[in-house]
Amino acid sequence: MSRGAGGRRWAVVAVFLLAYWLSFFYRSTNAVIADDLTRDVGIGAGALGLMTSLFFLTFAAVQLPLGSALDRFGARFVTPALLLAAVAGSALFALADTFTGLAVGRALIGLGMAGVLMGSLKAFASLFPPTAFASVSSLFVGLGSLGALAAATPLAWLASTVGWRAVFGWGALLVLLAAAAIVLVAREPVGARRITSTASGAGGFSRVFRDEDFWRFAPLTLAVTGGLFAWQGLWAGPFLTQRLGLEALAAGNVLMAMGLGVTAGFLGSGFVAARFGVARTVAGGAGAFLLALLLLLLATPSWPVAALQALAAALGVAGASNVLSYSLARDAFPEMTGRAVTAVNLFGIGGGALLQWGLGVVVGAFPSVAGAHPPIAFQAALAVTAALVLVTLVRFAPLTRPGARPDPGRG
Repeated sequence: MSRGAGGRRWAVVAVFLLAYWLSFFYRSTNAVIADDLTRDVGIGAGALGLMTSLFFLTFAAVQLPLGSALDRFGARFVTPALLLAAVAGSALFALADTFTGLAVGRALIGLGMAGVLMGSLKAFASLFPPTAFASVSSLFVGLGSLGALAAATPLAWLASTVGWRAVFGWGALLVLLAAAAIVLVAREPVGARRITSTASGAGGFSRVFRDEDFWRFAPLTLAVTGGLFAWQGLWAGPFLTQRLGLEALAAGNVLMAMGLGVTAGFLGSGFVAARFGVARTVAGGAGAFLLALLLLLLATPSWPVAALQALAAALGVAGASNVLSYSLARDAFPEMTGRAVTAVNLFGIGGGALLQWGLGVVVGAFPSVAGAHPPIAFQAALAVTAALVLVTLVRFAPLTRPGARPDPGRG
């Protein structure tokens, strides 16, 4: 590989990374500005959960047809075309003064960001050799997750300084810049876009969905990845401010610790899996995620912020380890990796939507005073999340037995 070719490949990584960074930023914003939205627009917990979940609902809805579109037209055009929806959504969100306006804006943002990760992986597959693909993809996901850090303390500061509306207005311009950069830079090699009947047909998906082992690791992905998205992206913010009484910036610092934990989990889970195997690492991460949820359930306003930061970081590390479910899917269906990975992604993103909305219903079932809910409301939401993780982890457990299925993490 020449130095020029290598530089062009990493330029493609860079432009997709900007878009993926923004995707992580947007999915996490409402955790920080939840109280602002309640105050400025007057929406309750249930409506807040529903509106926030629309990012994941539209994101999930487009996953299956997305694969066929990427195969036919390529990531250079499909991903930027979708990003234009996010531009419109961010602008609408900035201007909205009703629940409907916020909901439509949030849904458009989710639709726009739906093609970023899968588009990136599609482009990388045509640019990097198979031996480098895994490391490049892992690095990409880890660095992209840093976008969640910007949706923590920095967003709390910006929202208090210039207002959340201005943040979303400028964000629309950044998304437009990312879309233009992908069109200009992400040129795929000739022949990278190939259409086959098996790649675009639905038969492969029916085979995936009929597989017993798929129904062991996919529900766990819904519980763990969906639970992580639900708490990091929305409910951790109100939990910290309303349940534990933290100020906005202190809550932002705890959320930043969670974001750092997520990044560390993405970057480090592959190394752990190389030692212990993918299935056992996924199970161990889910168990640690469950323990962190139970400890948060016990948290009180007397706990020091440093302890909350450590616990939030642990929750992030444990939850992020479930990214290895993509490896389980790849190994289970080596001849149809794209469809298998997309199917698992549907459960992770769909779980985020389901739990953001569902936990909002749980919290909203308890009476509020001036927009704030009692401690028991958030304890109930944590208990529901923990119960879901426990049930799906028990079902997943047989895959950790030696010889249950070839483990992609071990030779």
